[in-house]
Amino acid sequence: MRDVQQDPLTGRIIAAAMNVHSAFGAGLLESVYQNALCVELEAQGIRFQAQKAIDIKYRDQHVGHLIADIVVEGSVILELKSVESLLPIHVAQLITYLKASGIKTGLLINFNVRHLRHGIKRDAN
Repeated sequence: MRDVQQDPLTGRIIAAAMNVHSAFGAGLLESVYQNALCVELEAQGIRFQAQKAIDIKYRDQHVGHLIADIVVEGSVILELKSVESLLPIHVAQLITYLKASGIKTGLLINFNVRHLRHGIKRDAN
């Protein structure tokens, strides 16, 4: 899997998130950051789906669904947080979304940090 710095799409997503973080800083609700990031992605012409349902199947039967915060261009799942610190459960949540969706790349972005680069984790399925 390519490094996040070598992947143009994840680079554009991170730049969009940094624009949002630069405008607001830390301390807002996750939903505010999500809405602002959607505005920024749209302004940059990046296709996305917010609050995207991911079906969960067991023995080829639909048994439930998960909701990903944002899916970008059908190839990157964004899980957004505004928490004191990212925990292993947050990473596990993103990994579950990746496995259930078949999408290979995910970004876990915590906006509640002083410098956003410290709040970004990348995972690959």
